[in-house]
Amino acid sequence: MAIEVKRIGVVGAGAMGTGIAHVAALAGYDVRLTDAKADRLKAAVGEIDRNMSRQAAKGTITAEQMAQAFKRIKSGPGFEQFKDCDLVIEAATENEAVKKEILQGLSKVLPPHAIIATNTSSIPITRLATATDRPAKFMGMHFMNPVPLMELVELIRGLATDQETYETVRAITVRMGKTPAAAEDFPAFIVNRILLPMINEAVYALYEGVGGVDAIDTAMRLGTHHPMGPLELADFIGLDVCLSVMQVLYEGLADSKYRPCPLLVKYVEAGWLGRKTGRGFYDYSTEKPTPTR
Repeated sequence: MAIEVKRIGVVGAGAMGTGIAHVAALAGYDVRLTDAKADRLKAAVGEIDRNMSRQAAKGTITAEQMAQAFKRIKSGPGFEQFKDCDLVIEAATENEAVKKEILQGLSKVLPPHAIIATNTSSIPITRLATATDRPAKFMGMHFMNPVPLMELVELIRGLATDQETYETVRAITVRMGKTPAAAEDFPAFIVNRILLPMINEAVYALYEGVGGVDAIDTAMRLGTHHPMGPLELADFIGLDVCLSVMQVLYEGLADSKYRPCPLLVKYVEAGWLGRKTGRGFYDYSTEKPTPTR
């Protein structure tokens, strides 16, 4: 049986955390948002305002819904603000050590009934649960990017996750207007288990000279009706995130078909991480992004 949740905390004010705070507030939850960087928090509030304004302009939400939702969001430093939260969603960078440190910190301040969820896109839930004091009240809640627009949330139970926790998180997902999909606790779950090897294969095609950036993306957009080519999508996701997921797959499943392409590794080492750094498989300093190979 699901328990009632009124207040949701979000750790991480990057694209994912900002989007999660946005949809949670629109769904009627009081939201507490934090980030290790104060400037990131300020930027996140501005992004939520702009994104909600866009929705209001399109008629997706009313001006009144926007005003009420925006009032429900409070941001600030530290975990103390989560001491009366019923659910906290960790949406920090895709780094296991960072996530475990956050989970340990949350466990010290949250009330005993509170659920912790992680937005990890690939790290095993059962392993992350060991960093908390409540493995039964811990699970994966993997949103897609951009959160306000994408309809899916993968729900992943760890070995110890209890039924009440799962049903509560599932009910919250539905209330946020998302469609839940249950995934088993295997590396990268469902979406990234399928998507990232496709992106990695596109990088291999580029690396081996099968086609250039533009040819590969055009072929996949027009040949399969994908809205973005795989290299453009990699830039959107972030090449560091793509590499991290491929490493989790390669190490977790011990299969050579998941070996990250050396060219992907090289781009990440160069700091060419895609849109967020202005350069990846495309150079974003020009009016129309220019392929870098």
